[in-house]
Amino acid sequence: MLNPVNAEENAETIAEKGTAADSDAAPTDVASETPGDAQPSDEIQVLRNEISELKNEVLRARADVDNARKRAERDVEAAHKYGQERFAQQLLPVKDSIDLGLDAASTATDLEGIKEGMAMSAKMFGEFFTKLQIHPVNPQGERFDPEFHQAMMTEAANDVEPGTVLRVMQTGYLLNDRLLRPALVVVSKVDDA
Repeated sequence: MLNPVNAEENAETIAEKGTAADSDAAPTDVASETPGDAQPSDEIQVLRNEISELKNEVLRARADVDNARKRAERDVEAAHKYGQERFAQQLLPVKDSIDLGLDAASTATDLEGIKEGMAMSAKMFGEFFTKLQIHPVNPQGERFDPEFHQAMMTEAANDVEPGTVLRVMQTGYLLNDRLLRPALVVVSKVDDA
């Protein structure tokens, strides 16, 4: 049990320590304790400067994005306009060969010369297509494939299996492995007779 004299001494000691602690504490800023008081003008100016810098950075970033978008649009437009330039340059010799063949045909008396010119033009076209990775689809004698062939008609044929391509009316073409144009074909069917 506590001695009443000791209890009084303890209370006095605690009270003295509390007042000493209060007096040792740093003085509080009265302005920050009262709500509604304005911050010092230096801090406001610093914040205004930061806001101004951030606005400028945002404006510069927007301008950069806008410039990049405009550059990309110009590049796409140029690609659309001039993207076929290489294609056209490779096609010009074939056109020249056809023109020469037509000129020769108007004055020629020999059909063999015209045939040779046409064969040369066809060869140039074939080489041009090979450079472009364009390959013919000529399925004569193969099984009909609706992904690459378009049946124009069917004919009865007993000597081949039904569904076989009998004739190619128009050659099809692939670009790399994508179909540009299906081959137009005549397909065999079972003779009804």
